[in-house]
Amino acid sequence: MDVRRRLLVSLLLSIASVPLTAGTQPVLVCFGDSITAGYGVPDGKAYPDFLQQKLNEDGYRYAVLNRGTSGATTKDAVASLPSILALRPEIVVVEFGGNDGLRGLPIEQTRRNLETVITTLQNAHIKVLVAGITLPPNYGSDYIRSFDAIFRDLAAEHKTAVVPMLYKDLIHLPGAIQDDGIHPTAKGAQIIANTLYPALRPLLKKQ
Repeated sequence: MDVRRRLLVSLLLSIASVPLTAGTQPVLVCFGDSITAGYGVPDGKAYPDFLQQKLNEDGYRYAVLNRGTSGATTKDAVASLPSILALRPEIVVVEFGGNDGLRGLPIEQTRRNLETVITTLQNAHIKVLVAGITLPPNYGSDYIRSFDAIFRDLAAEHKTAVVPMLYKDLIHLPGAIQDDGIHPTAKGAQIIANTLYPALRPLLKKQ
């Protein structure tokens, strides 16, 4: 009997010592375009990778999944929703709209698509963090003003966490933006993770 008890205790201890895997950890999805995907930066240096590091350092045991697609618009985001829901995430960072703006798409179309993304996620009881972006000045002040307002307005209307301007801490910072003037470098991606973190933290829970 003592032998069986020792074996049982040993088994339980071995199970307890196995780290959580992505299958058992709560999932945090970074859902977006090339900024999320890590266009132009080395593997492991996109902002979701730095976000995973910060979570690990602070004792949050989330599995961060990068679901960024270069060139994706808000229309593509709506089309991709079933694949995001299938991951059963607890939190989703929604980072879309930049490609809509760069293509000069109608503001109401972008807003409508983003609203569909947000409401679909919320209806599935998923927490949402809206990550906004702005446009280069040559797009005109009226268009930019209306574009920038999309993120703040939708977040207020649907009571989601929001970072209205994802690049607010890296603008004019040397080495943070690639030569194309659009995409963050690895340094910029790390700053983006730091920018998102305060807004994300109230949505987190420790296991």
